[in-house]
Amino acid sequence: MSVSVVVENRRVAARRPSPTVPQMVVAVAALLIPVVLIYLWFSRIPEPEVRAVDWQPVVATARAEAPYPVAAPENLPETWTAVRARWTPKGEAGLDRQPAVGDTFQLGFLTPDQIYIGLDQRDADPQGLIRTASRNGRADGESILDGVRWQRFVSDDDRTRALVRSDDQSTVVISGDLPYEALEAFATTLR
Repeated sequence: MSVSVVVENRRVAARRPSPTVPQMVVAVAALLIPVVLIYLWFSRIPEPEVRAVDWQPVVATARAEAPYPVAAPENLPETWTAVRARWTPKGEAGLDRQPAVGDTFQLGFLTPDQIYIGLDQRDADPQGLIRTASRNGRADGESILDGVRWQRFVSDDDRTRALVRSDDQSTVVISGDLPYEALEAFATTLR
């Protein structure tokens, strides 16, 4: 079998010259720039809109209706944003649409670093409240603040910490993805 090459005008096709370095750089840039722009466009994460809530009226209502002294912060820095304020009397629908097992008071704030710190207080099922607020935390020592003993809890992934104070009237849980010192500082603002 023979291979035949068709050549027009008896000239052999010339080989194409190798591209120069600047030509290769331009070709690679022409390919990469659109890919990078597409990646940047679709990987943008918009800042979530933070809706502040007026928590003072909720505290006033809870203090008027609760069968226990409601703990609420005083003199928080203005840079803290209240994002949750809720008073749920026993038997009324809570966040999960289930009847509240006890009179439940909840506050939540975002710190200037956008870290959530929560305050939960209830007069029934203290273990359930602790379990929920601390993300199934385990005991991790104690803190004594102004002569009051607070139990420390930490979640299994060591991310969420909680301080818990219980008495015969209610249980207070302060929780957040913060060191204990930050939770303790928040606890000292409670009145």
